[in-house]
Amino acid sequence: MSAVFVVCALFALFGLILGYSAQHFRVEGNPLADEIDALLPQTQCGQCGFPGCRPYAEAIARGDADINQCPPGGEEGVAALAALLGVEPKPLNAEHGVEKPKSVAVIDENLCIGCTLCIQACPVDAILGAARHMHTVIETECTGCELCVPPCPVDCIRMEPIKETLADWRWPEPKAVNG
Repeated sequence: MSAVFVVCALFALFGLILGYSAQHFRVEGNPLADEIDALLPQTQCGQCGFPGCRPYAEAIARGDADINQCPPGGEEGVAALAALLGVEPKPLNAEHGVEKPKSVAVIDENLCIGCTLCIQACPVDAILGAARHMHTVIETECTGCELCVPPCPVDCIRMEPIKETLADWRWPEPKAVNG
């Protein structure tokens, strides 16, 4: 037998094993975690104590986390999670931060030294730039997580509230009336 034949046979056997495993040991998603994740703001900021929105959603679904740990989701997010889970809403837990207006990172390009620390900190790749060249933020991709601000050695990044426009304005949610 030639070495090429043996290698090809081993790859074929490995492929069969992987195919069998994929068919018989498939891990199904958690539908409740999917619904919870859909209600979270997807900032991936970690303020909740988890490395992103999906891990937080999974923890809530397992009963390992409270629904009031997401400052970017705010009181509205807590209310939506409570409604989904059929529980009473809780006040936002200030231990994880406070609710703020939605914002976007802005880099003062005249001050930027191109260190790339903000690029490395951004969980959604919303910052463009190269080493020793100025950086800029793709505003439509920025989630406002603020994770790019602390590592900046020259303080050239600031958070600016997103201005309401006709495209993103909406009526406030109606308040429930007790009575």
